[in-house]
Amino acid sequence: MINQERLWTRLMDLGRIGKQEDGGVTRFSFTEEEREAKKLVSTYMREAGMTVREDAVGNLIGRKEGKQKDAPAVLMGSHIDTVPSGGMFDGALGVIAGIEVVQAMNERNEQHEHPIEVIAFTDEEGSRFGFGMIGSQGIAGTLTDKDLEYRDDKGMRIAEAMKESGLDPTFIADVAKDPATVKAYVELHIEQGRVLENRNLAAGVVTGIAGPLWMKFRITGEAGHAGATPMNMRKDPLMAASEIMCFIEREANNYPNLVATIGQIAVKPGGANVIPSEATFTLDLRDIDVEIRQQAEEKMVRFAQKVCDARGVEIEFELIQRVPPVPCSALVQQTIERSCRKRGIEPFSLPSGAGHDGMQFKDFCPIGMIFVRSQNGISHNPAEWSSKEDCGKGTEILYETIVSLASEA
Repeated sequence: MINQERLWTRLMDLGRIGKQEDGGVTRFSFTEEEREAKKLVSTYMREAGMTVREDAVGNLIGRKEGKQKDAPAVLMGSHIDTVPSGGMFDGALGVIAGIEVVQAMNERNEQHEHPIEVIAFTDEEGSRFGFGMIGSQGIAGTLTDKDLEYRDDKGMRIAEAMKESGLDPTFIADVAKDPATVKAYVELHIEQGRVLENRNLAAGVVTGIAGPLWMKFRITGEAGHAGATPMNMRKDPLMAASEIMCFIEREANNYPNLVATIGQIAVKPGGANVIPSEATFTLDLRDIDVEIRQQAEEKMVRFAQKVCDARGVEIEFELIQRVPPVPCSALVQQTIERSCRKRGIEPFSLPSGAGHDGMQFKDFCPIGMIFVRSQNGISHNPAEWSSKEDCGKGTEILYETIVSLASEA
């Protein structure tokens, strides 16, 4: 049905763009590596028989018309940006698989009523600017001018980076789709966990997506000489931060599905023989239950304030983004389940702990996701791997799902 060799070859070729010495892939948004990747993906889209365009936010969109051009479209997609030295499969599989579905449909002369679009979303990961899902927020109509003020580690704003890539940020409102023009969104993605592998399953049906909360803790104290300042006279923000981070880990272990990650730490002035004057760290907090996440957040914030008060340092809390958990559509889940059975795979349901672009469409259109088994559950890592056979099986399920959704009234 689908061409597994073509799928795999394209996935491997895309994975060479941004390849690092450690074997990982680094492709940040609005960079030369991303532009090169988009050029390659747009070539694949055209080879699949799609018309291709890039919108004002940088989303790359391939479209296959249906019998009814004005009917709402069925969307597929994911992202081609990566975390620093990430893997070849995260995001990229969903884009390449979507293209393969369309090309296989054209080769089989598959007839369908609804148009189909494959989207390579801009900056899902948020690695460069600390603000993610830029492209999917643009299409959902929730991206704002204020969001484009986030800066990378060199001080460049998102809006400036967009201009460098030939995009015009003043037109971001034009990117938003009318919900009436979209029937559903389906994404194929690697699981990034061990559930499917532990059950010896190639693929699964996603029930919902855990919502990420991103916060920044900024603690200010008093710089001093490392040798001349007695321990009992210090106002050390880094020691306060360390105590808070240890509590965050302990607290997260009290909940079955909650995960907490400290991904970035910065210390000023950064001298080996200087007591820091400022310590900053980020918190990524996730759970599929928004009440559990909120409860843990409140405990962590209260503890942080208590520690800083006791140590005589100041603390500020900055909310970067708060995304609610998102359930997948029952209609799309059922369609995926039927597609699994049609391909001889017994459906297995599981939640997603990681965030995905589909979260942005929770109030926009029905969404669904298909997971493919991840070897050892490793992701965001050069060792990230899903087999050719599993990627092929996931793409076959995606094919059946899209044909069904695009053919039904």
